[in-house]
Amino acid sequence: MPSDTINIFWFRRDLRLEDNHGLYQALNAVLPVLPIFIFDKNILDDLSNKSDKRVVFIHQTLQAIQDKLVKQGKSLYVFYGTPEEAYHSLTSSFNVQSVFTNRDYEPYAIKRDASIADQLSKKGIAFIDSKDQVIFEKDEVMKDDGLPYTVFTPYSRKWKAKLQPAHYASFQSEKYIKNFLSIEPRSIPSLKEMEFDALDIDFPVSIVNKDIVKQYKERRDYPSVRGTTRLSVHLRFGTISIRELVRTVKDLSESYLNELIWREFYHMILWNFPSVGEGKSFKAQYDRIKWRNNEMEFQKWCAGKTGYPIVDAGMRELNETGFMHNRVRMIVASFLCKHLLIDWRWGEAYFAEKLLDFDLAANNGGWQWAAGSGCDAAPYFRVFNPRLQTEKFDKDLAYIRKWVPEFQEFNYPAPIVDHEMARKRCLEVYAAALKS
Repeated sequence: MPSDTINIFWFRRDLRLEDNHGLYQALNAVLPVLPIFIFDKNILDDLSNKSDKRVVFIHQTLQAIQDKLVKQGKSLYVFYGTPEEAYHSLTSSFNVQSVFTNRDYEPYAIKRDASIADQLSKKGIAFIDSKDQVIFEKDEVMKDDGLPYTVFTPYSRKWKAKLQPAHYASFQSEKYIKNFLSIEPRSIPSLKEMEFDALDIDFPVSIVNKDIVKQYKERRDYPSVRGTTRLSVHLRFGTISIRELVRTVKDLSESYLNELIWREFYHMILWNFPSVGEGKSFKAQYDRIKWRNNEMEFQKWCAGKTGYPIVDAGMRELNETGFMHNRVRMIVASFLCKHLLIDWRWGEAYFAEKLLDFDLAANNGGWQWAAGSGCDAAPYFRVFNPRLQTEKFDKDLAYIRKWVPEFQEFNYPAPIVDHEMARKRCLEVYAAALKS
């Protein structure tokens, strides 16, 4: 084992050198820092799609970071295996004093970090984590009685009242690259080595378009126009700093800022009510709903062949690109839960598999909102009418024509279910479940 002592920085949901809180702490802790990333087999082995675009996105991002580091005589250490295996290798090869990282709030991540912290502590190595992916975490924005909020509007008011410049000040980690350990470049495991397909994909660039932000409130609900920033994937993997985004948009659009607060609201809910991340309804009585769970109808929904053009357009966009416009996400989710009476967990799992920006807290929050079972959810008797949603948000049918060009042809399927019948059935089933 080398005699020189080092620290480690563990990249996870923070794939950037700039304005990275945990990285800043590591690079200012005297000892040289070895940056690492672990392609976690516990996660990758659960992915059924070996053409998963998210793995490709991570791989491309790591390569971009590596290119910057190599120019400075530094290098990433990238592992493919379990975190426990990676740290056994690292602590056998290096004299490690501390491991720095940024906090993750999902159930698996919490268990993983506890396991690694225990593994390290047995060797006298400190595990030091920082807040980075949110402005306010855990119990930092609570009601006056100390309990967590379960309704968004008062939470958002408290969030905004609490916000101070120090909360979004930059941690200028990029200025301290020289403090990384100087080592020979190491190759990043190839996608093929990890049994994933190498796809040629141009991912959206992580740039805040201020013109889009300024017009966000007026244009955000129309899927055929570029009315959203498309930064959700960058927030998910930390290729952009939440602090940078808040600094940029806070005086440009309160509507856009509210979307960032919704993201933090759902993270707060997941932390304080972890059962929602384990498949439980936030409102327990909703687990009594008698779902139909028709497998054939679910497959038609997945494939975008329901006979409702706005629903089918959304699903086809998702399947092809890994993205779906937020307004359309609400429409397709409502359709699955309420028109087809299919358990929201089925839709949640499908989105988790397909969305580039999949985030457990936001995905769960969105699906439970649509099903009526979540905190601050749409009331169960609110059933989106796909035709009216189309008239309001895709009046010229531009979005539908792009994704469902055959919607006016004879080969386009008839509606899988009649709207009025489905609405009546939904209300009856929900009412029966919730009456006691």
